[in-house]
Amino acid sequence: MAGAVKLIGSYTSLFCTRVEWALKLKGVQYEYVEDDVFNKSPLLLKHNPVHKKVPVLVHDDKPIPESLVILQYIDETWNDNNLLPQDSYERAMAHFWAKFTDEKCLMETFTAAYKEGEEKEKAIESAQESLAFLEKLIQGKKFFSGDDKIGYLDLAMGWIPLCLDIIEEVGGMKLVDAEKFPSLLEWAQNFTEIPLIKERLPPRDALFNYFHKIVGLKRSKKH
Repeated sequence: MAGAVKLIGSYTSLFCTRVEWALKLKGVQYEYVEDDVFNKSPLLLKHNPVHKKVPVLVHDDKPIPESLVILQYIDETWNDNNLLPQDSYERAMAHFWAKFTDEKCLMETFTAAYKEGEEKEKAIESAQESLAFLEKLIQGKKFFSGDDKIGYLDLAMGWIPLCLDIIEEVGGMKLVDAEKFPSLLEWAQNFTEIPLIKERLPPRDALFNYFHKIVGLKRSKKH
């Protein structure tokens, strides 16, 4: 489809990484504009005045915010390599689980990282309960899409191989191990072995520094 494509993002943002994966899977040529999440640019504020967050996809001068919304837009705009299922029920469930992983699994994992004491133990338990649903969902499948190739839900879950172990390290905790989450860890390995995915994995030290700073900021606000 015609029209210039620009992605305003940050290389340490897992939400931006999933959008880049989708663009590359679709073979879309795009201009990448790096933004500082701690010192937001006028360009970002212009294109996403509501949330003031990356990523923002600008297509033909029209901005689209929020990574899951962007993934759906990319899939509906460029027809090659469908990301979402064609079946309406399966498509609805893909949206459900993507929302679940962002709002429950990811947020609870991050909360567990910065909480302390008894609150931390409760947060860890809550995160593990939510992650257990993903373990059950991926059992018996190579990818969350259910096919031999990755899809929308795999991209949405991509934060797990991307930074879960880093968040665990920063937070001084362990949420996922091979005993309780064998299928989820096997999927993560399969996912990161895909060349296109591997090519756009942010440097581990940059991700560690980013999450260390974020967790530190959250903890300082509590005191």
